[in-house]
Amino acid sequence: MLLKSFIGVCKEISSKRFVLHRGIHTTMFPWSPKNEQSAGARGRRRPRSQQQQNSGENIDRPLFTPPEFRRPSSAAGSMSADPNLFSIKKQPLTRNSKPSEEFMAEIQARRLACAASGLKFNAKRKRVISKHENVSTKKQGIVYWMSRDQRVQDNWAFIYAQKLALELKMPLFVCFCVVPEFLGATIRQYTFMLKGLQEVEEECKQLSISFNLLDGYAKDVLPEFVKSKDIGAVVTDFSPLREPLAWLNDLNSELPDDIPLIQVDAHNIVPCWLHGEQEHRAYLMRQRIQSKSAEFLTEFPPITRHPYTSHHLSAEESVNWDEVISSLKVDRSVSEVDWAIPGSSTAFHLLENFCKHRLQHYDADRNNPTKPCTSEMSPWYNFGQISVARCVLTAEDYRKQHPKSVDKYVDEAVTWREMTDNFCFYNPKYDSIEGSPHWSQATLKKHESDRRQYKYSLAEFEAGKTHDDIWNAAQIQMVQEGKMHCFLRMYWAKKILEWSETPQGALSTAIYLNDRYELDGRDPNGYGGCAWAICGVHDREFGERDIYGKVRYMSYRGCQGKFDVGHFVRQYTKKL
Repeated sequence: MLLKSFIGVCKEISSKRFVLHRGIHTTMFPWSPKNEQSAGARGRRRPRSQQQQNSGENIDRPLFTPPEFRRPSSAAGSMSADPNLFSIKKQPLTRNSKPSEEFMAEIQARRLACAASGLKFNAKRKRVISKHENVSTKKQGIVYWMSRDQRVQDNWAFIYAQKLALELKMPLFVCFCVVPEFLGATIRQYTFMLKGLQEVEEECKQLSISFNLLDGYAKDVLPEFVKSKDIGAVVTDFSPLREPLAWLNDLNSELPDDIPLIQVDAHNIVPCWLHGEQEHRAYLMRQRIQSKSAEFLTEFPPITRHPYTSHHLSAEESVNWDEVISSLKVDRSVSEVDWAIPGSSTAFHLLENFCKHRLQHYDADRNNPTKPCTSEMSPWYNFGQISVARCVLTAEDYRKQHPKSVDKYVDEAVTWREMTDNFCFYNPKYDSIEGSPHWSQATLKKHESDRRQYKYSLAEFEAGKTHDDIWNAAQIQMVQEGKMHCFLRMYWAKKILEWSETPQGALSTAIYLNDRYELDGRDPNGYGGCAWAICGVHDREFGERDIYGKVRYMSYRGCQGKFDVGHFVRQYTKKL
């Protein structure tokens, strides 16, 4: 009965348009401006141009006109008033933090209903990297080279790989290549990743899908795997960063000419390559996504038990994950964090908790670091342990109760997150001042020699030893917990600009610290965020002032107007 009740839901999801409107530019995505006069922003707001008026920039409309979801009775019951909601008390994660059975049953029923509805894979989600796409029917398997999207379900790359394997009646192999170094990642990030992959291995085993952990870069280890298993094609997921793109091209050059290499964007709702060029403003990005959202924001069919298995499968030994972690030759001076339990199961627990207990406060309190009303799911997004599209579809179920909060959350998760992928994919200088708009390069150059009242070295920044107690507390939070509140990330990066010798030095310092300590570092969101705060990327010109020039300014006093500074500072300085 549960499946039947959801078949209608899936048909609505597939057939009705998810209309993405030109919403107001007031998102607090970890790196985005709240509005044109954010904390401490100086200078009068410019009158809206005729173009802005015509395009709808800063018009307060909902991001989505959602379909009329028919919620199951269990979900409707979960939406009843909770007397503890207004306390928004933080619930610490433990190894036993799992989503409720009812919550996961709803999601799985939607997947099954989607499969029953006959939803076809949209070929625009993939691009062929190799010269040829046709797979020989004489081969013995299909490989999904898992990289950025480290999950089984709600993964379009995995879905396409299984689709190909089922059509050709071949076994399906999942391979993950553990590279020896990735943008300075430490044991903190590697452990989070590998423990999440342990859950992937377990789920693959239940589905009769071979999981293989390979040691080294794809170009060095995958060609031999392809040869030994007589693989017919390699499917992989998408990252816009230069290093993963180089891995992709290197593998393509090493694979035999008759082995197709196909990439699927399983991270973005709208495949990144469909935009065609870099987008510079959020309201224009919203319009781009609006024009394609009905086509791409759909329910996912499930990854199912695979009927074609390799004779190698029964002989495979489970990965010794403790041995893999202990053998890593990476920086171990940055310790693991105990608040973030890796894996998709924890991610779904967080999603359920956020939608049921925090989402209603998101619109009003998302900028307040002393109130735990954000999703805190960025690390799980970063490692692909949950699909952002799944999170958006789930949040949409709560639109009638909390329309403003759903708007804000969806704007951050879709517009701003996908705009940073767009930035890194179409701008090869995304981690340099040279990748910023011409106006910001000119204004930062003009003010590069301005007198700095305070100047700090990298070591002083890293130790959180500045004159600013808010900045120090935020840095301590990042070093010790591997995270920083979204509002403070903007303030933190802008003050690095103010206290550094040069803008390029500031950008390098911010990227280094973000990538070294944050669980969600080494990600387009981080590069886009640092570039927004320091270089004015995806922002406009403001009133000119020392050091910042025309780049948006943020102040200590502005923070005092947003939250209880003393409470936040005491929370982290006592940890010294």
